[in-house]
Amino acid sequence: MKKLLFMLLLSLVSISLIACGSNEEKAETASGESTKLIMGTSADYKPFEYVDTANSDEIIGYDIDLANMLADELGYSIEVKDMEFSGLISALKTGQVDFVLSAMTPTPEREKNVDFSDTYYTAKDMIISTKESGIKSEKDLNGKTVGVQLGSIQQDAAEELTTSIDLKVETRDRIPELIQDLQNGRFDAIIIENTVADGYLTKNKELQGNTMKVKEEETGSAVAFPKNSELTKEFNDALKKLEENGELDKLAEKWFDGEQS
Repeated sequence: MKKLLFMLLLSLVSISLIACGSNEEKAETASGESTKLIMGTSADYKPFEYVDTANSDEIIGYDIDLANMLADELGYSIEVKDMEFSGLISALKTGQVDFVLSAMTPTPEREKNVDFSDTYYTAKDMIISTKESGIKSEKDLNGKTVGVQLGSIQQDAAEELTTSIDLKVETRDRIPELIQDLQNGRFDAIIIENTVADGYLTKNKELQGNTMKVKEEETGSAVAFPKNSELTKEFNDALKKLEENGELDKLAEKWFDGEQS
């Protein structure tokens, strides 16, 4: 009887110790994960986010620096996850990433699925074409084929143009694909953000850019979060602080040569 009682007590102690070990391990894991955030981005959008192939193949750019500044301010570490732009919202909704920082515009359609921070940068759309094309404005796109990035605000702008002119819109996943297909004659023009376009126009002298007319309700780029995320307020507070102390201006000067739109 005593032996049976001893064995029973021994079993209970063993179970208790195992449980304690599991709880401690879980607490340590949870503690480690709480300080690390996974950031989703599409690293094909120079100078916002792109792969530094000339050096270390590291993803660099305005948005990357901004993410690190925000993380330092809030006490997080950041892991950058590169993916197609069109899949960023889905990645947020399915928990693959904690937030998205990828020059994303907070459109009404996107706001149905995710929350956005305050705007951190505002730019304009630009029509890129060859200098021989004769394309100067939206009306010159009548009867043309235009390329845009899949899931981008520029796709929305191009599709809206189809209601007033005869325009064929085609999509690609990455900006370099748009540039290549424009140069190969598959597109008559492409529409991308002016800040991104500047780098391609500098390198490709045969191309020209014309800024599109801006609506009064023009919006800029913001950080995206899952619906009802506590991070939204945290990031807004940090963004406000970076704006007030001049760090956002310094960052824009670093990546955009001080030419903010």
